[in-house]
Amino acid sequence: MTRFYDARGNIYGVVSPQALRESGIALPASAAECATSRQQWSEAAIARCCDWPDGQRPANSKSHRSDGLLIGPFQASAPFDVLIVNTDGSLAERSGNGLTIFSQALTEQGLLPEQGAVLRVHHDKGEALGTAVTPAEVEGVRGFWLDLGQPGFGPQAVGAQAVESVQINNRDVSHVQPLAQLNPDWTHSQFVRIGNPHCVTLLSDAAALPSNEQMRESPLNQRLTAIAYAMPTGAGNPCPAGVNLQWAALASPQTILARVFERGEGPTASSGTSASAVACAAWRVGWVEAGEVRVVMPGGTAPILLQQRSELGVTVHLFGVAVSLSDR
Repeated sequence: MTRFYDARGNIYGVVSPQALRESGIALPASAAECATSRQQWSEAAIARCCDWPDGQRPANSKSHRSDGLLIGPFQASAPFDVLIVNTDGSLAERSGNGLTIFSQALTEQGLLPEQGAVLRVHHDKGEALGTAVTPAEVEGVRGFWLDLGQPGFGPQAVGAQAVESVQINNRDVSHVQPLAQLNPDWTHSQFVRIGNPHCVTLLSDAAALPSNEQMRESPLNQRLTAIAYAMPTGAGNPCPAGVNLQWAALASPQTILARVFERGEGPTASSGTSASAVACAAWRVGWVEAGEVRVVMPGGTAPILLQQRSELGVTVHLFGVAVSLSDR
């Protein structure tokens, strides 16, 4: 029923709405209705599709076999509606790796047109968010360009509260006290919204990057959860609706090292929108120029294309590749 795919170490299951209904989960007819009623079905869908089969969970693995679940498409032709369900049952507004995986699944089903299509993510935090996806080849690798649009910057873009303004390279960024209390090197953060909210902490030394292993351990995991997750799981501090956390260090011109702690998932090997947020934050403070930026995460390197539209604005394009785990 559920097919699993890997995009730079980020794993999602893909399942059709009809397959879920046939399994006994009462999923409404439209993606919009599903989003508004997600508390009635999302946890059951995660348990059905993403829990490890009895006795098959590998040692030291995450509690679920994937980082989330993609439900769709809800129609046989473009544009395509999809739901991105985190393993805690919440809905994401956007996922770069998730939409890359969904594009690969549509391609294998013969549904994605050669010229591409718009994928509409429905969620319970506002209007559905569309992303234009175009099949492409980069350095001999077949994948997809995702047009993520123009990012927003600053506390107001993500609904952050009670943060102080500081500067890096004579550019205004934010001092997020809960992060600075965890590590004195985590004092300069750039808030970015690319459909979903991000807080990118900019580091002068790559040694200050947290490892995924460190972020899974107590008490750091609990304290990051309180920052990133919304109530009641976390404190939602400084963003009541939650925020994805990233840490970034400049490795070389146009190349950035990054780590990711996602609201709803915790530490992840990679994240497409997080990589895009990192590239945007680095551009905003003058670390990189517009053009191609490479963001290196534990799960792989994400090529990002920043196209400058004005002195203060860029549009963001993410190149993604996904493979079916059943083909390995």
